[in-house]
Amino acid sequence: MSTAADKQDPKPASSGRGDSVWRLAAPIIISNLSVPLLGIVDTAVVGRLPGPEYLGAVAVGALVLSYIYWGFGFLRMSTTGLAAQALGGENWPEVKSVLYRAGAVAIGLSLIVLALHGPAIVLAFSIIDASAAVESLGADYIQFRIAGAPAALLSYVILGWFLGLQDSKTPLFLQLLTNGVNIVLNIWFVLGLDWGVPGVAAATAVAEWTGALVGIWLIRRRLVSMGGARTPRHAVFDLAAFKRFFAVNFDIFIRTLCLITAFAYFTAKGAAFGDVILAANAVLNNFIMLAAHGLDGFAHAAEALVGKQIGRRNRAAVSRAVREAFLWAGATAALSTGVFLLAGPAIIDGLTTVADVREAARDYLLWAAIMPVVGAWCYIFDGVFLGATRTAAIRNAMLVSTGLYLGAAWALAEGFGNHGLWAALMLFMAMRGVTLWVGYPGLLRSAQPKVQTAKAPAA
Repeated sequence: MSTAADKQDPKPASSGRGDSVWRLAAPIIISNLSVPLLGIVDTAVVGRLPGPEYLGAVAVGALVLSYIYWGFGFLRMSTTGLAAQALGGENWPEVKSVLYRAGAVAIGLSLIVLALHGPAIVLAFSIIDASAAVESLGADYIQFRIAGAPAALLSYVILGWFLGLQDSKTPLFLQLLTNGVNIVLNIWFVLGLDWGVPGVAAATAVAEWTGALVGIWLIRRRLVSMGGARTPRHAVFDLAAFKRFFAVNFDIFIRTLCLITAFAYFTAKGAAFGDVILAANAVLNNFIMLAAHGLDGFAHAAEALVGKQIGRRNRAAVSRAVREAFLWAGATAALSTGVFLLAGPAIIDGLTTVADVREAARDYLLWAAIMPVVGAWCYIFDGVFLGATRTAAIRNAMLVSTGLYLGAAWALAEGFGNHGLWAALMLFMAMRGVTLWVGYPGLLRSAQPKVQTAKAPAA
């Protein structure tokens, strides 16, 4: 049992007046944008190799690893929500315990990933209908990249914990460091040392370890500054807390698995249309990732703020944070669409020198350009529900959206080719927002203060 002294914040929390979406979102947006910037550099570097199979190999290899890495993305999401709620309740031993539990799970999962990645490669390429050249190069990419798995999973926990503490500047530093190292090594390994596709993967693995090790050092400093008694082992491995952790994570895992499956189907179906279409979709995916990571800055800010105010049971503050997040996300989405429509052709030419891929990417540019305004709402709602740890609602909404998408993608791709595939993807993003909007009133009700029932006077 924690005492009042245990719960006392060694550095008193803000009164709440400084808790704005933009204050948290600005550093997150900058750090998030370094992720698609890395993808853009990957594409620009590999796009200068002769033939579309190199771009296709990186796209397929990254897709396979996304099942592993994104599938365990719940480590970041649940850590943020649980740490934010512990912060809102000023339960400092639990703030630390959330970190230790998530870190232990990340290490265990990474060992499983390293042990089973070989069969995963065989299974993946038995499903994806890619050319022999793409499969061979894609397998090389995975073999080199998998060395960074433990660091990648630990980084999810590190970033999530700092965000849960309302600290978006440390994740900014770590993301910029990791992706900066990745970009420099990427250019050196591929264009300087001529390592080709394995060079892209090796650069990413080295960068992931750099970011994780620096993150661990920063966490040690933060724990020392928090002070207080050491967190007892029984508090970290509390059975009830672990049950809640895994319940939250299982829902997020199902949600993420559905999301990955939707984009995996998109990539696999594009591969069936040929290497040129696969490469063109990979180029346009940089537009989607750029907008998504920018909008996710507002989603992450909403996640941290909503989690904290749910912990305080402050319904008005929850509603205020959500409104502000939607306002900023909507404006950013509209601006992104405008930029993509105007500058899209020039961006495509900068990403690849293969003429057929350039032409195909221009044909489908409109779909990628409108993605921000279609998908902004689902990004914000994801953050809101994750912060409130209402993960069952997220899981159910994603199951419905994915089912509708797969049916639409099969039908539309058969009738309209790659245009039909992109149209189905737009439907998927829109339905994610609609299905979560339906559950939002229930989330607000959960933030109502508990009514204290007055005890009858003693006789």
